[in-house]
Amino acid sequence: MLVMSAWAQHLDRSIRPQPGPAPEVKLGKTESFSLANGLKIFVVENHKLPTISCNIQLDIKPDLEGDMAGYRDMMSDLLLTGTKTRSKDKLNEEIDFIGARINASDEGISGSGLKKYQDKIFDIMSDIVMNAVFSQEELDKLKKQTLSQLETEKNEPDAMLRNVSALVNFGKSHPYGEIPNDETIKKITLNQCKNYYNNYFHPNVAYMAIVGDVTLEELKPLIEKYFGKWEKSEVPVAVYSIPITPSTTHVSFVPRVGAVQSVINVTYPIELKPSSPDIIKARVANTILGGGSQGRLFLDLREKHAWTYGSYSTIKDDELAGTFTAYAKCRNAVSDSSVGAILDEMRKLENEKVAPHDLQNTINYLSGNFAIGLEDASKVAQYAINIERYHMPKDFYTNYLKSLSSVTADEVMMMARKYINPDKANIVVVGSTKEVADKLVKYSADGKIDYYDNYGRSIKPEEIMPAPAGMNAADVMKKYINALGGEKAITGIKDIKTVSTSEIQNIPITIVEMKKAPAKYKETVEGNVNGQKMPFQKQVYNGVKGYQEQQGQKADMKPDELDEIKVQADIYVDLHPEKYGITRTLKGIEKVDGNDAYVLETSIPKGNKMTEFYDVKTGFLVKKVQYMQSPKGPVTQVSEYADYKEVPGSDGYKMPYTVKEGSGSQVLTAHVQSVEINKDIPDSEFE
Repeated sequence: MLVMSAWAQHLDRSIRPQPGPAPEVKLGKTESFSLANGLKIFVVENHKLPTISCNIQLDIKPDLEGDMAGYRDMMSDLLLTGTKTRSKDKLNEEIDFIGARINASDEGISGSGLKKYQDKIFDIMSDIVMNAVFSQEELDKLKKQTLSQLETEKNEPDAMLRNVSALVNFGKSHPYGEIPNDETIKKITLNQCKNYYNNYFHPNVAYMAIVGDVTLEELKPLIEKYFGKWEKSEVPVAVYSIPITPSTTHVSFVPRVGAVQSVINVTYPIELKPSSPDIIKARVANTILGGGSQGRLFLDLREKHAWTYGSYSTIKDDELAGTFTAYAKCRNAVSDSSVGAILDEMRKLENEKVAPHDLQNTINYLSGNFAIGLEDASKVAQYAINIERYHMPKDFYTNYLKSLSSVTADEVMMMARKYINPDKANIVVVGSTKEVADKLVKYSADGKIDYYDNYGRSIKPEEIMPAPAGMNAADVMKKYINALGGEKAITGIKDIKTVSTSEIQNIPITIVEMKKAPAKYKETVEGNVNGQKMPFQKQVYNGVKGYQEQQGQKADMKPDELDEIKVQADIYVDLHPEKYGITRTLKGIEKVDGNDAYVLETSIPKGNKMTEFYDVKTGFLVKKVQYMQSPKGPVTQVSEYADYKEVPGSDGYKMPYTVKEGSGSQVLTAHVQSVEINKDIPDSEFE
């Protein structure tokens, strides 16, 4: 005890303990062999669990997708829709029965499960790579699903940012710059998908890595049995353009309707192949900059300035073309400041040595992540393929922790100067043109900004043109009321019932809306799940009080909700907006889908502010942007109205038969199926 006390008195706790030597990584025994057809197999023994994981990866350079961009992803989905010997249902049934997981991509297939089912796993995987059968019916389903997904992404900021960043970094003549859109998806043919499969799925360009409770001796006859008949063939090799790193900074802007915040990428292509000796050192440099919540971008933009929920960066190595990207999502008012802060942190890493404790913390963090990754059999399998495919040192992964621990502050600075360049970057921003775009000009070396749509197609920035002299909001609303059929047609409606259909996540839904003068309202949303009708939500208002019901939970409406639904329930609201204190101001004229539209700024004292767009030629309301508050911050809802028709049985009253509503990544398009007017809806419907 006295000895321990004396030692403790001389211990300087201000001195950090030196890290011990980094251990050598034990990946498991690895052996390899090849089949006569050229398939290269790597077997990694890992006997911790009675499982097996198999990954087949194609080393290919396919032709560009061109005007059918998106067909490669579609082909990968078709791989799991049946073979010459198994229908889609039978394939799914067999996979589920053994509890396995089979995944496919346009560059290979993977499978995993219990070791006792390894024969079955190899049987299924070999059947898919050799005998896949594609049907027009399944392709049509996939095209419909893809078009629906693209619809949800049209105003989704991260999807817009991803598309335009890919285009400005790589261009259309590089596979990473090809962006699927509505038109390219519609053009995809079954023959194109079949040709890709027939041209590229061959063993002589394939690597197979197997990890698990296995040995080479037991696996070799199984692989020969199931994959020995896989026919080799000459595989086409495309030549791609070489991405060019920008020589200066340039700003690309993507206008987003109703944006209350911006998403930002500072990005450019880099040459960093998987076999480069810079890989580990570059990862350390990037992690210090923005690899997580302890990265400088996060600490500056979020913790110091509270401009964003998070800001991060990545350095991605790739055989064709790597990328550097720094990302942030921030409020409109601080978008330009956030871009400046990102560039400043990039410069700081170039010019100032990282402190010893920051470097060591980063090394510790990356070491922990690598160790955790070793628990994933698919990652270990990928390591085996990487070493062979990219001609990496055989001991790259076994010595990973040693290499990581030896990275110095000088090397971090060298990596920053080589791969993190704030003065030669594409600055891509998705946000509000009015509030953000002009403030970004200072970051573009030529003082110009290029504008793109969500698919990366060049566009002209929308500008508000002045309205005709002497015209005001009241004139616009008068034209709108006349377009609907006039005041007489509107006041002739005593009650109205509208039935619409739509889809939510591929589930068919029916929306029934009822209104009854003077101010009763009811809306029900019902889904069709596996042929069974299921109530999703309901709103009911009887003119005095109301309630909402969702998933069996019923709640009375709060005062602010009552104020809002009272306006929604009034059939004649546009005839007497002053009753609710609604005010409108004409701001000018903008383009909406290529057509001129009057822009009205609209406010309701106890409601949300909104911007309304009325077609100059027809007078119809074509778009409405509502700005709302939610527990997670400001939310924008965009509604679009089209296909105006006269309602049967009315006195010339017209209404939109197609309504699209979107908030964030959620987009719902409703098509009116029927409208009934003055059928004397009973008051009991609103109780």
